[in-house]
Amino acid sequence: MGAHAQHIVPMAAATPSRPRTGAEIRAAFLDFYEQRGHQRVASASLVPEDPTVLLTIAGMLPFKPVFLGQAPRPAPRATSSQKCIRTNDIENVGRTARHHTFFEMLGNFSFGDYFKSEAIQWAWELSTVVFGLNPQNLVVSVFREDDEAAAIWRDGVG
Repeated sequence: MGAHAQHIVPMAAATPSRPRTGAEIRAAFLDFYEQRGHQRVASASLVPEDPTVLLTIAGMLPFKPVFLGQAPRPAPRATSSQKCIRTNDIENVGRTARHHTFFEMLGNFSFGDYFKSEAIQWAWELSTVVFGLNPQNLVVSVFREDDEAAAIWRDGVG
């Protein structure tokens, strides 16, 4: 899993049978990525300065100007818990347990500092070590044309 394995701090009593609060999950996620050199960035406004959207609908939206080359990166790596309002499927709100209008989106971002290999290995480490998810219960999927990511999952993670 890389040189950072010794820095893993599992959640207190992290077992698959113990429910976790949202605050515990948020803190563990942000702490994990801070330990890997990500700068913690505060949640941006729900009403963005972006004229193409009415509300903040995704965790990456505050970084859109950075990705488009219109603003400097806040750091080489960032992590956030972005408050979001999703309206693109508002007709499904209340009909299913997974459709919400307000939620927080946890994210880790690299602005040219790392790419697939680190992102994949850290996602696996966070899921299985920090959150204690049983690897036997996880299914990995990759875009059908992304042979590089498939190889990292197969050869790097196992």
